[in-house]
Amino acid sequence: MPSRLRIAYAGTPDFAVPALTALHAAGHDLVAVYTQPDRPAGRGQAVTASPVKLRALEFGIPVLQPATLRTPGAAAELARFGPDLMVVAAYGLILPPPVLDAPRLGCWNIHASLLPRWRGAAPIQRAILAGDETTGITIMQMDAGLDTGPMLLSRRIRIGPREHGGSLHDRLAALGAEAIVAAIADWQAGRIVAEPQPAEGATYAPKLRKEEALIDWTAAASAIDRRVRAFNPWPVAETRWDGRQLRIWAAQPVEHAPGGAPGEVVVAAGGRIVVATGDRALSLDRMQLAGRRAVSAAEFLNAHPLAGVRLG
Repeated sequence: MPSRLRIAYAGTPDFAVPALTALHAAGHDLVAVYTQPDRPAGRGQAVTASPVKLRALEFGIPVLQPATLRTPGAAAELARFGPDLMVVAAYGLILPPPVLDAPRLGCWNIHASLLPRWRGAAPIQRAILAGDETTGITIMQMDAGLDTGPMLLSRRIRIGPREHGGSLHDRLAALGAEAIVAAIADWQAGRIVAEPQPAEGATYAPKLRKEEALIDWTAAASAIDRRVRAFNPWPVAETRWDGRQLRIWAAQPVEHAPGGAPGEVVVAAGGRIVVATGDRALSLDRMQLAGRRAVSAAEFLNAHPLAGVRLG
């Protein structure tokens, strides 16, 4: 098998950019990039190209943006590029069987978990929410199921005790780039074979919903802390104060003297904001009122007295 493969790449968000860049740097022939259609984004809702599209254009790779691949001609269009392999990373569209079968070696997925744990759309955030100590990247041969295909290679990393969704996302994106290049090289050298996923231990990571961001102050401080970290940078954990949205960007569990109903601000002095929870308390370190910039607890207290206030 030649060292330089003809690769079609399918991805859309920032997570998928490092792998595309690594495959290009490794000298593979990137014959086409599939990414989702340009969509409105940001406050101005300007129509914006995906991060993967922008990188592909930098490299001069043909870009295709079908709204769906469930059309009679989708597989034939892919086949016209003559790919040996299609690499998929957070593409966002389902690949039907004819498309999966179009490349000579099929389609490989860069998945941000240690399969079979956290199959689905939001493995990074669900791992933090669950309190997992480790996660990683799995390179998987795609089949018609939801992240159920045979595994080719995995890379494991520890989740830091104060890790948030954004930092873990970036570490896994970089790890995925390294892993896909290594998997291709190992496959070419005959060092790896596809292994079925274990029958036990499968969990599902559903897509994040904005409604999940609302903090339940009766929960344990550790659980709220994980929610704050998992949902940074999106959708961002939030509560209500004085009828307004208050987003919590950073927080950490602390001990506090008995007293205070869940959601009650029990400390609002000395640059600290501490809120009672279902067991201990949570120190709010960085927060943001709707329409304002994110600020530290000390900055917030300079403008907003909170002693005795009930959040939620």
